[in-house]
Amino acid sequence: MEHYSIVLFIMAIMLVLSAVANRIKLPYPILLVLAGIGIGYLPGIPSITLSPEVIFLIFLPPLLYDASFNISFRELKSNWATVSSLAISLVFLTTTAIAVTTYFLIPGLNWPMAFALGAILSPPDAVAATNVTKGLGLSHRTLTILEGESLVNDASGLIAYRLAVAAIAGDGFKFFNAYGQFLIVAAGGVGVGILFGKVLIYFLKRVYGNSALAISAMVLAPFVVYLLAEELHVSGVLAVVVLGIGLSKYTSRLFPTTVKNQNKAFWEVFIFLLNGLVFILIGLQFPQVVKSIDRTEILPLIGYSFLISLIMLVIRILWIFGHNNNLEKAIARRNLFPNQRRFQFYSDEKIDWRDALVIGWAGMRGIVSLATALALPLTLADEGAFPQRNTLIFVSVVVVLITLVVQGLSLPALVRALRASEQKPA
Repeated sequence: MEHYSIVLFIMAIMLVLSAVANRIKLPYPILLVLAGIGIGYLPGIPSITLSPEVIFLIFLPPLLYDASFNISFRELKSNWATVSSLAISLVFLTTTAIAVTTYFLIPGLNWPMAFALGAILSPPDAVAATNVTKGLGLSHRTLTILEGESLVNDASGLIAYRLAVAAIAGDGFKFFNAYGQFLIVAAGGVGVGILFGKVLIYFLKRVYGNSALAISAMVLAPFVVYLLAEELHVSGVLAVVVLGIGLSKYTSRLFPTTVKNQNKAFWEVFIFLLNGLVFILIGLQFPQVVKSIDRTEILPLIGYSFLISLIMLVIRILWIFGHNNNLEKAIARRNLFPNQRRFQFYSDEKIDWRDALVIGWAGMRGIVSLATALALPLTLADEGAFPQRNTLIFVSVVVVLITLVVQGLSLPALVRALRASEQKPA
């Protein structure tokens, strides 16, 4: 009963703060995260342990499903070169950079632990990106790239994470298997999403016009397909994403206008509540992880976290500008050889430098990084304690908070400055 009252209290605070954020033109995730930290330090507030299973099974599927359902498949396809570069290559590069940095900086971390931390923090978060950038007036292409990247990169990060955790447990590094594992897990997730989507489409056609059944099926779908994919040891994230994108192409044929409007209204409320709870819960974790760390280690670890955040930001910005340069060259070659299929992979234009900078700055970490950190096992196979678990969780939570607050708060100002520079006469 006590936790039930706390949840109601948190939801009430969430509604009030969301209204305040709207009035003061501040991205509401930032205000909710800060509020969560403050609530966690209130006297009498019981400890709320956020289970990774709750995040992976309750929060993640519907949030990913909603984002993928509302993304334009045509624009995602035309920008796939950029999306895949950010979601796959950049994730593994960032993982390696964080691993090298933390191995030499943080005492007691061996290479597998450092790579585990890198894998936890490497993928930007779909929930954070879509909510912090909402209402900033970004170009549709920029939003498509950010959302598309965030929907795909979790598979890359989770594979690297599993390899690192297995290495900590004593199985050794098997980097030569990483590419093959990624293909199997990714292809399996895509396949499950496609097959489940066909079954769901068949069902929705049979209940055409029945709003209760149709909306109920749409609500259950992301949870079911995620669990099914995970049971088959393939990517539940990609299964949900593929399902959402696939269903979005058939909405006009699956739902009458009234049902479509009812479904849209339900999901707007549902996702708003989930988003609000997610960001407050992220903030609430900070007081909990602080208690698990020796006081003498807190300030050095916070310093390392700021350095990690800076390294991630610099690598991301350099990568997107480097990719943009390669994109321009590839498009030029395509124009010279229009009949060669390999050049059809690229969209019709390079990314404007202002949009490239926004894409680089918007790579915030969020709920997926927090969940994978909390999912670190308590013990190893030999019943020994998982080494440096509290340190890895603490650094992960602090980096998530830094990227959300620092980059999230500065992103609107950056967008306004870039827009002003665009309007100045040359």
